[in-house]
Amino acid sequence: MNTSKPDITKRQQQLLNELKRCPDELSGQELHRKFHNGQKAMGLTTVYRNLQVLVKQGLIRSRHLPNGEVLYAPVERDIHHLTCVSCGETTRLQGCPVKTMHIPQKASKKFELLFHTLEYFGLCQNCSQGLNA
Repeated sequence: MNTSKPDITKRQQQLLNELKRCPDELSGQELHRKFHNGQKAMGLTTVYRNLQVLVKQGLIRSRHLPNGEVLYAPVERDIHHLTCVSCGETTRLQGCPVKTMHIPQKASKKFELLFHTLEYFGLCQNCSQGLNA
């Protein structure tokens, strides 16, 4: 396994620092607004391009919402969700059920695991009741 830190640019470091500083997941649009003005100005395309690099390097994770929006957070923040496909309401799960799963040793020798995601999709109580009414 390669344990060396990947080289990242100044802009990627700025995005990573902002994601680590903020307790919530952030969208590319939200990050763009934070870096839109001032000396740290960054265009929207630049934000998304650098977010993709950080995901590929295993430094941040992305979570895709039913409406197409993508939220980003540092990989150290191991949070999983229940998401309503109708209204988009999201509930955090307590703990990580994936941590108890076992990856076969043969597979793990051929694969460098960077991070994992887990998301359950369904209907929240309000949307479920609306269908049954």
